[in-house]
Amino acid sequence: MERETILLVSCYELGHQPLALASPLAFLERAGYAAEALDISVEPFESARFARARLVAISVPMHTALRLGVRVAEQIRRVNPRCHICFYGLYASLNAEYLLEHCGDSVIGGEYESALLALVEAVMAGGSGPIQGVRQLGHAAAPVLARLPFATPSRSALPGLKRYAHLDRDGRKELVGYVEASRGCRHLCLHCPIPPVYGGRFFVVPQAIVLDDIRRLAGDGATHVTFGDPDFLNGPGHSLAILRTMHREFPSLTFDFTAKVEHVLKRAALFPELRELGCAFMVSAVESLSETVLANLEKGHTRADVGRALAIVRGAGIAFRPTWVAFTPWTSLEDYLEMFDFVETEGLIDHVDPVQFTLRLLVPPGSSLLTRSAIQPYLGDLDQAGFNHRWTHPDPRMDQLQREASRLVEQAGTSDPAATFYHLKALASAKAARPQRPVPEVAPDRHRPPRLTEAWFC
Repeated sequence: MERETILLVSCYELGHQPLALASPLAFLERAGYAAEALDISVEPFESARFARARLVAISVPMHTALRLGVRVAEQIRRVNPRCHICFYGLYASLNAEYLLEHCGDSVIGGEYESALLALVEAVMAGGSGPIQGVRQLGHAAAPVLARLPFATPSRSALPGLKRYAHLDRDGRKELVGYVEASRGCRHLCLHCPIPPVYGGRFFVVPQAIVLDDIRRLAGDGATHVTFGDPDFLNGPGHSLAILRTMHREFPSLTFDFTAKVEHVLKRAALFPELRELGCAFMVSAVESLSETVLANLEKGHTRADVGRALAIVRGAGIAFRPTWVAFTPWTSLEDYLEMFDFVETEGLIDHVDPVQFTLRLLVPPGSSLLTRSAIQPYLGDLDQAGFNHRWTHPDPRMDQLQREASRLVEQAGTSDPAATFYHLKALASAKAARPQRPVPEVAPDRHRPPRLTEAWFC
């Protein structure tokens, strides 16, 4: 009889080698389990591998990964009806009821690795009953919010870095590693999926673990590291200690990170050193320039703060890459056009992936937005299979514009993003009956800031 296996699956993690597989693999290996890994985003679905699996754990850290993960689970059920299917990650917690009723046997949220190990031990031993931190039908369990005994992520079973997003720098494509120095977040932005799970808590990964992982990634050829922390400046002392050691050992290794606008303002003095340590660019969830939208999302910054943060980051010689929630129930057509004017005036066209101008506010089950009255007039039914509460904009032009902008970006494909920017701006201007200007020529050989080859979206 063929040996039953344990299989960890990733479906989508923003184009990077999946840490959400590498970390639990390390926990399982330390306990003596030889688990397999499969990244559906770059590897084919192999029925034979699923047919012999006793347990499949599917990582769902974001909305896109969840939608793809459910499809994978449905395929697994057809191939191997007896297999135990576990969903783990942020969006597993938010959608636990649907997952357990339709395609999953268990769900784990929060700091999931130890609970996943306990589940593996129980399933492989043929046991049943409640497991701490593991939600199953008839057995409730809250997200795990306990400090873990971290292990250095195990990446040997994963596809190589060449299969993932690269850093595009001065026309060169460079290998990128992905690590996290912390998980969770201190802040409670209403539209973010982290607060409903972590409740304002965050956990640092020990410096020795992060640095050991970086050394291995550098050994695999990475010349750039993405710190995927929800906010790298939640614990600035911890983050800087890692960066200083990394820079001493690998002086040419560059990095990027994500931080809130308000943290840029509070930690302004750090940015010259961050540049010296190798920071190539910084991502910040600006989301909107509308004071109404920012207040309703409880972002913790204002429009004026965005300009100040941009000046701080730019003054340090670091590229500033804002992300946007371009469409919300409170975003007016004038707000949308102001975003284009700001990006163009500030010279940020090449700093924003065109898909950012199409993103629509996501309201998943459990979202903190649902606790506020401001969104109630616009809410429709819960689209359970789509893992999102429907909402309708009070100005029908905005919903239509979002659909048309999405089609435009999809059709543009790999076209020059600056040309796509101007086509999007023209589309929005036409909706507002603004005078039309010819789409300007963009120089294809212009100098562009460093960026990852995978567009950022959820």
